[in-house]
Amino acid sequence: MDILEDLQWRGAINQETDAEGLAKEIADHKIALYCGTDPTGDSMHIGHLIPFMILERFARYGHHPYILIGGATGSIGDPSGRKSERQLQTMEQVHYNEVALTKQMKKLFGRNSDITIVNNYDWTKDVSLLDFLRDYGKLFNVNTMLAKDVVASRLDQGISFTEFTYQILQAFDFYHLYKNHHVQLEIGGSDQWGNITAGTDLIHRLAGPDAKVFGLTIPLMVKADGTKFGKTAGGAVWLDPEKTSTYEFYQFWFNQDDRDVIKYLKYFTFLDKDQIDALAEKVKAEPWKREAQKVLAEQVTEFVHGKEAVENAERISAILFKGDIQKLSTAEVAQAFNGVPTSEISNTPINIVDLIMELGVDKSKRQAREDVTNGAITVNGVKVTDVETEINPADNFDGKYVIVRRGKKKHFLAKVK
Repeated sequence: MDILEDLQWRGAINQETDAEGLAKEIADHKIALYCGTDPTGDSMHIGHLIPFMILERFARYGHHPYILIGGATGSIGDPSGRKSERQLQTMEQVHYNEVALTKQMKKLFGRNSDITIVNNYDWTKDVSLLDFLRDYGKLFNVNTMLAKDVVASRLDQGISFTEFTYQILQAFDFYHLYKNHHVQLEIGGSDQWGNITAGTDLIHRLAGPDAKVFGLTIPLMVKADGTKFGKTAGGAVWLDPEKTSTYEFYQFWFNQDDRDVIKYLKYFTFLDKDQIDALAEKVKAEPWKREAQKVLAEQVTEFVHGKEAVENAERISAILFKGDIQKLSTAEVAQAFNGVPTSEISNTPINIVDLIMELGVDKSKRQAREDVTNGAITVNGVKVTDVETEINPADNFDGKYVIVRRGKKKHFLAKVK
């Protein structure tokens, strides 16, 4: 199985400019290819990760990928997938994000010496406005640009000249990488098709119609229930552990629907066909064991955060399953209970009923007293049955947290001021 056959089996190819030509080129020799991301934020989320996983697959087949950080394009704003204009960031913020994303990319893909990271600001910053218009703008037909989905979808609401020219800048990137690094293939999400084909068209105009360059997009990722992939009740699932803890990251993958898990194993792991087919059979035969979800969580968490993060996430999961939360460290509490209802309390001892009311566990003191006497309340893993009990926040978790559980699953977190 070559790389394209592998991608087809994984369901990772949506559109190709010249499928037959690309297959022949890859069969003849190893190629250089690229995918870009703009520094609109200081971290990628898991949706951004998909095309770069494909670059990694190409690298493992011996090809040479380039990761492009859009220091130039990020200062303009890609209109793709948007209904309104982006809010322009300051150049200082763009540069800060560039540094953060470059560091993140090096952590993820720097282990592979065959992947090169570049920044389009380096070759765009010295191009004057007149040179840009004469050398590149002249080669773009406005009628063709207006017909691109990314622009056509914005015509009713309006689109600025700044965002209208984005496809020229992205095409210039492809041309620069082709000319200077012999990059022949650009990969992107399905919303990038218009920008990618603008690049192949520009290269054919400047280098000749026989230039062997190609574009490939990946399908839009949608969950089995029709909702958008990568979103949770708390928002996006980030690759930065400061934004999404490694435990939350692990749990996101572990909690995937049986209908989606095999698709995600194909997209986000480097397991081969036999391994994934075997897991698919286990989903059918023994879905309650969630073995495929466990493998998915382990594989993706290890790739993004390392083996220690997997071990830590599984340790927290085991402790929570047993209800023995006093074994959690203070840092682990912050990870495990991020996202549960949270309130602040003072660092002085507080009556259990008053604590329940402050945290919003119950709506009335009468109900709070009943829950305590009925054994429905645990505090820091210990059942409380006496309504006169005083809870001292200093007793656990370095005096920073108090964890209240009502029933078997409903948790509340108190942060101590």
